[in-house]
Amino acid sequence: MTATLVAGGVDFTIRTPRADAVWLCLFDGDVERRVAMARTGDDWRAHVDGAGEGTRYGFRTDADSAKLLVDPHAVTLDGRFVYDPHLREPRIDTAALVPKAIVTAPLPPLDLPPLFRRGGLIYEVNVRAFTMRHPDVPLAQRGTIAALAHPVVIAHLQRIGVAAVELMPVVASIDERHLPPLGLGNGWGYNPVVPMALDPRLAPGGVAELRATVAALRAAGIGTILDLVFNHTGESDLLGPTLSLRGLDDAAYARAPDGALINDAGTGNTLDFANPAVRALTLDTLRHFVTQGGVDGFRFDLATVMARGPGFDPGAPIFAEIAADPLLRDRVLIAEPWDIGPGGYQLGNFPDHWLEWNDRYRDDVRRFWRGDGSAGALATRMMGSSDLFGDRTRGVSFVAAHDGFTLADTVAFATRHNHANGEDNRDGHAGEIAWNNGVEGESDAVAVRTARGADVRALLATLFATRGTIMLTAGDEFGRTQAGNNNGYAQDELLWLDWERRDVARESFVADLARARAACASLADPTIAHDASWSRAEGQPMRPEDWQDAAGFVLRLRDATITVDRGTRSVTVAPSDHAQIA
Repeated sequence: MTATLVAGGVDFTIRTPRADAVWLCLFDGDVERRVAMARTGDDWRAHVDGAGEGTRYGFRTDADSAKLLVDPHAVTLDGRFVYDPHLREPRIDTAALVPKAIVTAPLPPLDLPPLFRRGGLIYEVNVRAFTMRHPDVPLAQRGTIAALAHPVVIAHLQRIGVAAVELMPVVASIDERHLPPLGLGNGWGYNPVVPMALDPRLAPGGVAELRATVAALRAAGIGTILDLVFNHTGESDLLGPTLSLRGLDDAAYARAPDGALINDAGTGNTLDFANPAVRALTLDTLRHFVTQGGVDGFRFDLATVMARGPGFDPGAPIFAEIAADPLLRDRVLIAEPWDIGPGGYQLGNFPDHWLEWNDRYRDDVRRFWRGDGSAGALATRMMGSSDLFGDRTRGVSFVAAHDGFTLADTVAFATRHNHANGEDNRDGHAGEIAWNNGVEGESDAVAVRTARGADVRALLATLFATRGTIMLTAGDEFGRTQAGNNNGYAQDELLWLDWERRDVARESFVADLARARAACASLADPTIAHDASWSRAEGQPMRPEDWQDAAGFVLRLRDATITVDRGTRSVTVAPSDHAQIA
């Protein structure tokens, strides 16, 4: 910790190896007091008598003493980050613009074994969007981490078979600089500034709120996974704000031989995981959320960056360091296995104990139900993608995620409709696999609505009939829509789930699928031998040509029979007790 409570005061330590002078800045209201810090190697230290829990602080260095810098190890902030052009302009004081870190006493450490293990349903949750319109959650609690512990929310999670919630970023982030002039804000949170400090809007109760919610979910049999961003920070490219690392230790950002910032994350400031200080900050963050929050594990955004030095290395140091850490080695670790840098697509190449988001699953399943994919590709994906992961079943299978079309929009829009994002509809994935059933967007035509409903049920049933870990994004179980926007990060209110107008029939269908899946251990538990056999609908064995041309198949496992039929738009799971769920 940078700020450590000791008898009679607080010891402050900050790493800033290139500075010649560093000041600790203490705040009492708007009044600032500066304390010169003493150098010890790459660290600078100061002891402040009489300081204690609740003390507000920041740092300044001689590189540009006008810029107030946030502690990279801060765990509590007194406010949110709000973008202002002055944050990037040199020699303009930013004390009034930057949140202050707050000295916080750590909670008694936890060391609970993970509740979630691979094979269950992960439920991807945008914390703010999830309950902002929930009629049964108290107004003051809506949009917060605490709302996830509300009994009505937990009952919903249990009803649809959620094994773990995966919280999209909950640490303090800042809007990209192009959004405020457009009247827009980042509703996803994938632009953090410091990695441990929770967003005060999402967690007004701080880490204690996170811990209490994780405990309530755990008591209900539901694990918690945090989606963390270690590929870049909200300081962005050379035109970005100076908020923390840029002023304290700019070597945290990877640079090309000519000194230019590397852009493998698409933000202009990729973090350098060849730098031991970057890895140390990452490990400290993971330990913090395990011991203070009690979480089961982590999903890493653009995780390929973590193994770059500068090229991707499947034996990268960060993997070994996590595996050797007694607090982290048994956590659930999920990679988004790609970035936009050279050789950035690394699906299947992470360590054997990691899970990986499987976009090949999404694309092959969608193609099959659109009508231009093969039965063989579908069968491979449903049985765990052995072509990618061997017999380890390490994929996280999904048909829609926060990034891209919602599940409902996948069958209602053939092209993206992102004009509201202010980039002339150029942002978001232009080639996403989707179809509109003959009408682009909303339609009152009975035939169109019926076809879309059948397509969504087929996609959902395929997902729940898939071996290994599966993922559903919150709201896809009852028809969330973003009106064809497949890059909704800049549309905060568009992301808010409409609980009062949800499709309750579709939600009940998903609950039925969850019960059917729970009855088939060889689906949910990838360690169980499945003894699979395949046949055509009429019962004859699949021929080689059937894998390309057939409109479906019958899959028999030791405890279930799964029938896929593109003609009737159906996937049927019959557990061994013959209780058939379509």
